[in-house]
Amino acid sequence: MIRSVWRCGNRRLWLAGLVILALCLIVGVPAAAGDGGSDPSKGAHPMADSPVANVPPPDGNGATARSPTGRPLWELGIGVAPITFPQYPGAREHRSYVLPMPYVIYRGERLRSDSGGARGLLFDSERFELDFSADGTTPVDSTDDGPRDGMADLDPIFEAGPSLNINLHRGSTGTWELRLPVRAAISASGFSLSHEGWRFTPVLNYSNAAPSDGWRVGFSIGPGFANRQYHGYYYDVGGLEATSGRAAYRAEAGYSGLFLTSSLSRRFERFWVGGFLRYQSLHGAAFADSPLVERSHSVTAGVGITWIAWKSATLVHVEVRDDR
Repeated sequence: MIRSVWRCGNRRLWLAGLVILALCLIVGVPAAAGDGGSDPSKGAHPMADSPVANVPPPDGNGATARSPTGRPLWELGIGVAPITFPQYPGAREHRSYVLPMPYVIYRGERLRSDSGGARGLLFDSERFELDFSADGTTPVDSTDDGPRDGMADLDPIFEAGPSLNINLHRGSTGTWELRLPVRAAISASGFSLSHEGWRFTPVLNYSNAAPSDGWRVGFSIGPGFANRQYHGYYYDVGGLEATSGRAAYRAEAGYSGLFLTSSLSRRFERFWVGGFLRYQSLHGAAFADSPLVERSHSVTAGVGITWIAWKSATLVHVEVRDDR
């Protein structure tokens, strides 16, 4: 999709919301919406008064020609997002919140926020893009009747690091990309930060071309990997935490499961609507035999609607190939 200092329910709720919004930036829905160029069918960030996509016809090879088009430098809005997610991958207990959802678009030369997420662009070419990406997880409460009964609560984690994105195909039907993000995981107790390991989550990502009916569709699939420290943060059971029903356990590094994510969104004149569904299969995961794993799969889902209230009078040139 900053430990026990955040005990206050409201603080934990808002902190969880911020982490979920970071997750949504990566998924490409609600928080970042989608940079759809000047076409509402792109599901995102055209100028509000632009009626039709300013996209040139495909070239002889079926790929969309590159040409710059004017877009507002920034767009801002606000909305709401009902979201449901598990306490952590493999947990039976789910949480559901209705969260405030900002709509933030920025089309800077190096700093961008769009359907590709909030990121710093380090290198860009026709085939390769190197950027700075982020993700996050929510805090974990140890409930009285769950597998973590008697264990310490876990802080939310923020992940950040570079991502190499490889353009596999851009054509009249859509775009295929291979994204290779490597991220450091950081937890926080109040203002004290702690490094919790590393993650590598390569994904094959598809997004459709500007469809005539206005809906933008996205799909991604890929495995996850993490080091022992990261897996241990969620799935270790120390000797003092072991009970008759919960054996001591030490997680190993390696495979974290298979991720599948789908999204659907549309940009109207002054509104954006969208939703996503993320499924994680834990079959074969390095921590699958932990006593804290109750299920072999996890599902996260959310929908959102935002009102786009403000936009920049300054227009910037954006290559059509960069519209996500």
